[in-house]
Order: sequence, then C-alpha cells, then structure tokens
Amino acid sequence: MSPRRSYDQYCSAARALDAVGDRWTLLIVRELLAGPRRYTDLHADLPGVSTDVLASRLKDMERDGLTSRRRLPPPGAAFVYELTDRGRELTPVLQALGAWGQGVLGERRPTDAVRAHWFALPLLRALEGEGLDEETGGGLVEVRLDEGRFHLHVGAGSGAVYGDGPAPGEPDATLALDADTCTAISRGEAAVADAVRDGRIEVGGDGPLAKALREA
Repeated sequence: MSPRRSYDQYCSAARALDAVGDRWTLLIVRELLAGPRRYTDLHADLPGVSTDVLASRLKDMERDGLTSRRRLPPPGAAFVYELTDRGRELTPVLQALGAWGQGVLGERRPTDAVRAHWFALPLLRALEGEGLDEETGGGLVEVRLDEGRFHLHVGAGSGAVYGDGPAPGEPDATLALDADTCTAISRGEAAVADAVRDGRIEVGGDGPLAKALREA
C-alpha cells in the first residue's frame, strides 16, 4: 500500500485534502454514491483511469475509512466497494463542487466522455434546491433520457442517493427529458420547475412528489 502523503499543515482543509485531494478520489465517491459497485463497473464508468491508479485509490480510501469492501453472497460472489458513513459525508462536498463548477462546464468537447447517471447529482441538487424534498418528504424519482435511465432518492437521509438504471421499485415520480435540458440544468441555466412548465420535462406519476413537480 502506498505511503500516506500529507501537506503537513495543521489546517482542517489541508487534512481533508490529504484524504480526498488525489486525482480520481472524489470521482470514485461520485460513483459509489449510487451504492455498492464492483471494480469492473467502477473502471467502466471512470474512463481515463488506469487499473493501477484505481486499485491504489480504492486501497487508500479503504485505509482512510471512506470505503469498505465486501463479498456479495451467492450467486453473485463478487467483491463490491461501498461508501462508509464517513465517505457518504462527502455528498455535500461533491454537490458544492458541482454547483461551483456550473459556470465552467461549457459546451461538451469532442473528447468528453459522458454517462447518463453523471446528470444525477446536478438534477438532484436542482430538485432539492427548489425545496421539493421539504414539501413532499422526498421520494424515488426515475429519470428517462435517450442515453439511458437513472433514479434519484430525493431527500435521502442515508444510503444511496442515486442509482444507474430504472428505479428499483415503483417511483414516486418519473421525469422524461432530453440531454440538452439536463445539460442546461447542470449548467445552472434552467430550473426544473421552468422546464416542466415549458414542456421540456414530462412528469409522470400520481404521488405528492409528481404533483408538486407539476404545480411548481
């Protein structure tokens, strides 16, 4: 295991960067906010990371108490990585970074990779920023894009905050939209409520969350 590197500064920000300041670490956290992931899944959804660097970062994160590793029961019998409570505490850090980065996101470059679920945190931030979790108590939202589906746990207090693929159960609301609308929300150029009113987001479902989205 690689030796721990440190800024050797008696400052809480420096100490935090000792643990999560290495390249790829926070993006691994982003992926694990979806719940337990296999190494192969992480590698597939982190294009550009080498196998050696990913393995090293995962070992460092486990050592620092941010992640844990466990074997799934049969028939899976594969090892998965998941965030600890300490690791999940980085959720608002990632959300703050995402909000700060809205202004520099710009147009997608030809070399930029994209995954449908990378829109999850910006969309979740937008939904919760409009107070929908407080008004409705939150709920499970399935997001449908041409590029794929993912789901959000609006107002989730613990556990996974989003997941790749369709909702694991009956969602409280569904959102159908295109990548351009998701991109505009990610950049801070559009609000969810405005996109619903303009017809750029189609809301499905009969629960309180779906009703609040249609009436926002």
